[in-house]
Amino acid sequence: MKLCLIHDYLKEYGGAERVLEALHEIWPKAPIYTSFCLEGSKAQLAFKDAKIIESWFGKLPFCDKLISPLRFLLPSVWRSFDFSQYDLVISSASWAITKGFAKGKTKEICYCHTPPRYLYGYETSRDLKKHWYIRLYASVVNYFMRPYDFRQAQKVTYFIANSQETRSRIKKFYRKEAAVINPPVDLPQFKNQKAKTGDYFLTGGRLEAAKNFDLIIKACKQLKVPLKIYGTGSQENFLKSIAGSKTEFLGGIDDQQKFELMRNCRAFVVMATDEDFGITPLEAMATGRPVIAFKGGGYLETVIEGKTGVFLDQLTVVSLAKTLNGFKPEKYKFQDCQAQAQKFSKERFKKEVKDFVQKHAGTS
Repeated sequence: MKLCLIHDYLKEYGGAERVLEALHEIWPKAPIYTSFCLEGSKAQLAFKDAKIIESWFGKLPFCDKLISPLRFLLPSVWRSFDFSQYDLVISSASWAITKGFAKGKTKEICYCHTPPRYLYGYETSRDLKKHWYIRLYASVVNYFMRPYDFRQAQKVTYFIANSQETRSRIKKFYRKEAAVINPPVDLPQFKNQKAKTGDYFLTGGRLEAAKNFDLIIKACKQLKVPLKIYGTGSQENFLKSIAGSKTEFLGGIDDQQKFELMRNCRAFVVMATDEDFGITPLEAMATGRPVIAFKGGGYLETVIEGKTGVFLDQLTVVSLAKTLNGFKPEKYKFQDCQAQAQKFSKERFKKEVKDFVQKHAGTS
């Protein structure tokens, strides 16, 4: 059986790329089709041993900057590929409407990270509300892209959702059923290695508006407690401008540094309103540390209230400050946190995906 993988684009390296990497490990000879692959990016380096096939869009100068404003070209981008030679395509889809490739003998399994957030009213990393002309342009483009997204979803043979949250969105927006296979989490090897709890709270990732880092910063500033933030993003300068003296920005760090920071923090804090799944809380739990999370989205599927962390019901500075002030890390056993994280290992993901493909497409 001939098989290929399809992915939105290769630029950043995040949760979606971790999924693609695991799929590539299962089927190392399967080519990866993508709208563009940014030369020298972390994502490109992660797949340097793979056969990458770019669309014509990848030949455009500044394609990584143009993909968002020129999203109306996505139908043309995906039509430029011919998948008729394949028996099965596995699409890794979120932003770029990367689905709808089943045709004739070719079946498609779509691993959906989320229906495109910008099409269905969810917060995105880009601030489209800043200028009226951007809002107008985006609303016009999205008006035509939503029906296209729906039509492409109807062509998918089988959907796999990364979480129950995403499964419910697939049902709501596409009227399609989906199996749930949680994404793989790279688990640091800190088995039974309890660390000394530091005096700081920790948060990080892509510093974008949808993650509500400003709320975390303001709450820690109000309490005058240490906060460490890793990562970079479009909101970095703004976040630095509102931070207190005890907030430290660490910039981009490697995984080893990240896990050491997690291992020694009081708690890892995440406040995204409607997270699709959320991998960083599980990484923190893998190091044995509890999580303080907003009670919504994918966090409900990973954090166990009172055992591996605590939920925040109201997304306000006052509510978060109260929770941080009363938080007692000693209440949470590092063994419980690690045991919860182990349920989301890469080995588990690869087995579940192979079993699904074997059952529905007759290959492993």
